[in-house]
Amino acid sequence: MRDLRDVEAEAFRRCLDTPARASTLPPAAYTDAELYEREQRLVFRQGWVGVGRADRWTNTGDYATFEIGGVPVVVVRADNGLRAHANTCRHRASMIVSGEGNCTRMRCPFHAWTYSLDGRLVGAPDMHRTPGFDKEEHGLVPFRVEQRHGFVFVSVDPDPPSIDDWFADFDPIHAPWPISELVMTHRREFTVDCNWKAFAEVFNEYYHLPYVHPGSIDDMYNDPDEPEEVKGAFATQFGTTTGSAAILGDDEEQALPLIPELSGREARGVRYTWLYPNIVTAVGVDCMWMYEVYPDGPGRCRVARVVAFPPDTVAAPDFEAKVGEYYRRFDVAINEDIPVLEQQQRGLRSPFAEQARFSWLEPSVAAFARWYADRMLAV
Repeated sequence: MRDLRDVEAEAFRRCLDTPARASTLPPAAYTDAELYEREQRLVFRQGWVGVGRADRWTNTGDYATFEIGGVPVVVVRADNGLRAHANTCRHRASMIVSGEGNCTRMRCPFHAWTYSLDGRLVGAPDMHRTPGFDKEEHGLVPFRVEQRHGFVFVSVDPDPPSIDDWFADFDPIHAPWPISELVMTHRREFTVDCNWKAFAEVFNEYYHLPYVHPGSIDDMYNDPDEPEEVKGAFATQFGTTTGSAAILGDDEEQALPLIPELSGREARGVRYTWLYPNIVTAVGVDCMWMYEVYPDGPGRCRVARVVAFPPDTVAAPDFEAKVGEYYRRFDVAINEDIPVLEQQQRGLRSPFAEQARFSWLEPSVAAFARWYADRMLAV
C-alpha cells in the first residue's frame, strides 16, 4: 500500500475538525483507484463490517456470501450458531460457494474439496495419496462474527477490537426501540453507479430533502435535533416527523401500529444512525428500514434494503394488506435519490471538483468524514 501524497494527507486532515468547521471528504476519496485500495485495507479489513440482519440466517445451513475489503467471505448458520469463513478453498483457492442459499456442506466446484458448516475439511478426493496430508490442517480460515441488536458483523482483522467498544454508546442511545426483536419482512438488492460513501451519506442528512424529495417525503420531516456526541464507530441523529415517516402522507390510513415500547418524543420521530462503515439505519414509530452498502470499485456500490417490524405487527391479519405501502414509500425515495447520486459521481470525477464545507443539516456526514479520514491517515 503506497503512502499518502502530501496533498492527499492535507485534504484528509481538513476533515478532522468539528462539523461546523470541517471540510468534506476530497473528491478523490470517491473516485481514485489507489485511494480505494487503501480504503479497502484500512476501513474494511480492519475493525468490523456489517452484513445485515441475523434473521437472514434462520435455519441451519443458510448461507450468504460477501466481499469484505476484497476478501471473499461466507457467513453460514452452523449447529452452534453463525460462523464466518474465508470463502476460499484450501486447495487451489477457488471460491467455494456463491450467492446465498442453504446447504448441508460446502463443496468446492473445482476439485470437490468439501467442508462442514463449521469449516472443517471433511472430504478431499484422492488426497490420501499425498504423503503427509492431514485434513485437520486444511479447514477454512475462520473470521470473527458477532451479533448485536439483531445485526451481524464480521471482521477479517486478525485482532479486531471488541465489538462492544466499536459501538460503545449505541445501546443506551437506542434503548427505547426494541431493535433486536424486529423481524425482517423485506430485502431488496440492487446496484448504483456511485461510490458507496455517497450512498450512505445521502441517507444520513436532511439537507437534500426539499430539493430531491419535494412532494414525496420532504414534508414528513421537521428540523432535526442536535446530534449526540457519541463514543464508538457510529453517528446518530433524531428528529420528529409528521405521522410515520415510513409511509407516504396520502397513505396514512394504511399505517401499521406504533411500536408499543415507544413514548414521548421517540413516539413522534425517527432516529437515523450510521454504523460505520457500511450500515445505515432508521428506526421510526412503527418499523426500521436500513441499507447494507458494499463497495464495488470506486464508482459503484451494491446495496441491500431491509425493512423490519415488531413480531406482533407482522402477525396481525392486516399486515400483508398494508405493508406494501411502506415498501412503495421506500421505492419512491430511493428512485429519487439514485439519479442525483449518479450525477454527483460524474461530477466528482471532474478535475475541478474540490472540497467544500458542511451544512448544519449534515452533522452525521461530517462525523463519518472525520472517522474515515482518521483511518485513511493511518501509517
